[in-house]
Amino acid sequence: MAEPGIHFLDAQGPEGVRLYAIGDVHGRLDLLAAMHSQIMAEIERDQPFDWRVIHLGDYVDRGPDSKGVIDFLIEARKRDPRHLMLAGNHDIGFLDFLKTPAPDGLFVRFGGIQTAQSYGVAITEGASAWFGKAEAAVRKGHTALVEAVPRSHVAFLRSLPFSLTLGDFFFCHAGIKPGVALERQSMQDLIWIRDVFHNHPGLFPKIIVHGHTPVAEAEVMANRVNVDTLAWQSGILTALVVDGSDKRILTMTGKGA
Repeated sequence: MAEPGIHFLDAQGPEGVRLYAIGDVHGRLDLLAAMHSQIMAEIERDQPFDWRVIHLGDYVDRGPDSKGVIDFLIEARKRDPRHLMLAGNHDIGFLDFLKTPAPDGLFVRFGGIQTAQSYGVAITEGASAWFGKAEAAVRKGHTALVEAVPRSHVAFLRSLPFSLTLGDFFFCHAGIKPGVALERQSMQDLIWIRDVFHNHPGLFPKIIVHGHTPVAEAEVMANRVNVDTLAWQSGILTALVVDGSDKRILTMTGKGA
């Protein structure tokens, strides 16, 4: 028998625990730091019994300071384990490139050049030629990047789980496959899925809080919430805040790309 679904309006967080779920950062350390400052100011002001700050993945690529974002998140988690981070497809793509320098992979084609630059590595020689002619340049850049990326960053990325459940909410990077139990979702779907999830009309066992697919402003649906507002380009980083039955959207605005 299928588990009954829950509507966003009826969903509640864990008793006494305020939740902040932050969308895709993509190298925008400025927005992430500003969002954390606002969150910590609210926590200091309101003194909730407990709290969690959940990051929904895609910390690297496209924006200007992927290295700084990872440094920031490592320090935040070290300072307080209530800062939680999930894996996004770009984070896994970064790990994949460090392992195997594919010239036509996600990292090279979709923002990895900026990630490499944040580590002081230039691999920008003729991006259009990377699909054959410049494989040697990719390998050279890969070697330099492997040397430049701290082991602590690789360990951090490898440590990231793919989902998290708190109260009536299920957090992941991209979404879930309808009809599959939450605990049986595949890693591939959790970090890549789009249309079949977005277009599902029914309720899910939990409200799915995700990013991955950019929207102009937070998308609050009956069965899911999308907080990816294309921060690296728009200059708008978005979070869902859940406090008991109260839900609201928090945005941090900076310069656009």
